[in-house]
Amino acid sequence: MRQLNRSALQDEEAKLPKETSASPVTVLQIGEGNFLRGFFDWMVHESRKQGLFQGSVAVTQPRPSGKPKIDALAGQDGLYTLVIRGLENGASVERKEVISVFSEAFDPYGDWARMVELAVSPELRFIVSNTTEAGLVYRPEELTEGAPIVSFPGKVAYLLYRRYLKFDGAADRGLILLPCELLERNGDALKEAVLKYATDWELPETFVDWVQRHNRFLNSLVDRIVTGYPDRVQAEQWFAEWGYEDGLLCTAEPYHLWAIEGEPELDEELPFNRSGLNVQWVEDLKPFQQRKVRILNGAHTLMTPIGILHGVEHVRELMEHEKLGAFVRSTVYEEIIPSLPYPAREMRDYADAVFERYLNPYIRHRLADIAMNSISKFKTRLIPSLSYYAQRGERVPTGLAQGLAGLVRYYHVKRNGDQFEGRSLSGQPYTVRDDAKVLDTLAGIWADAEHANEALIATVTRILSDETLWGEDLARWNGLASEVTETLAGWTAKEEQQ
Repeated sequence: MRQLNRSALQDEEAKLPKETSASPVTVLQIGEGNFLRGFFDWMVHESRKQGLFQGSVAVTQPRPSGKPKIDALAGQDGLYTLVIRGLENGASVERKEVISVFSEAFDPYGDWARMVELAVSPELRFIVSNTTEAGLVYRPEELTEGAPIVSFPGKVAYLLYRRYLKFDGAADRGLILLPCELLERNGDALKEAVLKYATDWELPETFVDWVQRHNRFLNSLVDRIVTGYPDRVQAEQWFAEWGYEDGLLCTAEPYHLWAIEGEPELDEELPFNRSGLNVQWVEDLKPFQQRKVRILNGAHTLMTPIGILHGVEHVRELMEHEKLGAFVRSTVYEEIIPSLPYPAREMRDYADAVFERYLNPYIRHRLADIAMNSISKFKTRLIPSLSYYAQRGERVPTGLAQGLAGLVRYYHVKRNGDQFEGRSLSGQPYTVRDDAKVLDTLAGIWADAEHANEALIATVTRILSDETLWGEDLARWNGLASEVTETLAGWTAKEEQQ
């Protein structure tokens, strides 16, 4: 069977790839992975199809280990297939698209000169990245002329310096940088690291001034589940249907959101909103970040311990569970959303979209994977909602209290070799992954309670009052310890009946 490349396409299909290969490189993309290909590159493709975006993308990898995928992209003339599948307004959808946005794919560690050549190209306007949170970190590094720079922020600092020299610091030759790493204030983090390298390398103050005044490091929040290459059986079925093989086949959910902190006029240059995509230019990212953390991430953290305790393995399975699914929905709608300082209708619409995403039949999201470091996640995602009621002198609502009870019971653990193990309500073992100090603290409290035959309310009070776990004394909150204890006692009674 043929491999996907331009020659494998029919005449009409090949038209856009030919246009792409002839277009100037306006975007340098540092990141060859599934996410950018199922998110940003798909957006560029949609805009090119509508004639709204005229440039092309040069893609390269941030680490030497990414070379095989870069080589594969080059071997397929920069083409790959994206299949979007899942639920959309309650209906199942499946859409296939051959993405054509890359005019070149190259290895910067083998062709550093090309990297520099792109940096000083007058047509270049954007640098887009997804190097993981670990990649968006400053690490001291020597500058050796002609040798590749390893760190991502270091690469950016050097490329901007070469551009500054090429155009003699011209105000209109700065770039727009769009880091997509899952880090709050990601644009600010990249800018800070770039300036540190400028200091380390003793680059001129006029360059530092040019970076700060004439380049845009835009903070943004990205949201889409890109599931990558499907299982082998599904891939082979599609290849037989399409008449070609694609080693870079990628799949993604229908939902997508990119909130970018910048003026709406930037859509003239990056016309994603005009292309009908859910890309929003905003003054402040905080509302988007807060609703994601408190609703999407918060619902995950709410459901996970309780789901595992009840023997549920996946998010979709839990949402389809008659009682547990209803518990998650009611807690989000009736308790979390009222604690947010935003329009309730807007938050409910967002929650509706979240729950539809949870029900995507093509995504198997294991609760055991979400459960890692649940204490710190609960502090960030759900404690603010509990605190909203406690600070008003009100009792924490039942759903949130039950969520905390689930967390406390999930962390009823004992050390087993190098691991910490808990038991579900039916007695099935599970392994808890978290910070060793957190696990030692909780295992110790539960062990002491069992040794002293301590009353459950006393154990719960000790756990909730431990400020090393929560950052504050939760046991002081009106009725919270008794509410958690009541839930735990009910589960214990059911266990004893089994």
